[in-house]
Amino acid sequence: MRIDVLTLFPGMFAGPLDESIVRRARDEGKLELRVVNLRDYAHDRHKTVDDRPFGGGPGMLLKPEPIFEAVEALRSDTTRVILLSPAGRVFNQALARELARETHLLLICGSYEGVDERVRQALVRDEVSIGDYVLTNGALPAMVIIDAVTRLLPGVLGKDESSADESFSHGVLEYPQYTRPAEFRGMKVPEPLLSGHHGEIARWRAAEARRRTVERRPDLLPNLPPEPLPKPRKRRTKDDYESGHSGQD
Repeated sequence: MRIDVLTLFPGMFAGPLDESIVRRARDEGKLELRVVNLRDYAHDRHKTVDDRPFGGGPGMLLKPEPIFEAVEALRSDTTRVILLSPAGRVFNQALARELARETHLLLICGSYEGVDERVRQALVRDEVSIGDYVLTNGALPAMVIIDAVTRLLPGVLGKDESSADESFSHGVLEYPQYTRPAEFRGMKVPEPLLSGHHGEIARWRAAEARRRTVERRPDLLPNLPPEPLPKPRKRRTKDDYESGHSGQD
């Protein structure tokens, strides 16, 4: 996948995207990432990219000319152009999976009071927000999207199933996780996880994921899958009684 980021603050991207999973994806050629300075497409002496809004009001708007020129230089027939904006669709795991199927993303980072409306009208396919709060510009939202999308690319996590059971992957929060020791300061690992019984472990994890979601994110309740039906008990036969088998798995 290729991701281009159009921003006024390219220095903000140095560091966060040079570490961990994103760095590894770049080193292995699974992600081609380019951070482009919008001022490179402004041609006056001062590299001006903003101006006052028509009709008055506070703040400045990003001008259309440099954005149009940059997008037209960077995009191809397969490019999905996204504006990072508070007015956009709220970013979530489902959208991350959708974007991970693209071959080229071009992220436009909004700044100041926003962008000239003609950018939305003519260039942008999607507007995306990472939440209902105000940030200084679109650089941090762009980094969030890059990180979330990159970890879903095939082969990036080593085992693709690593991302399959994370929070929100099935519309619920992830179940609690434990590692060794089995007891620490009087706190014990739940018995089902120590049983070695895969079916019992799976049922415990599903129940705990549901419980945690109900407690912490009730807004996700409409997305909860239906409660799994209990596995039917086998009818006990004479042979079961004689062998001491309970008839249960």
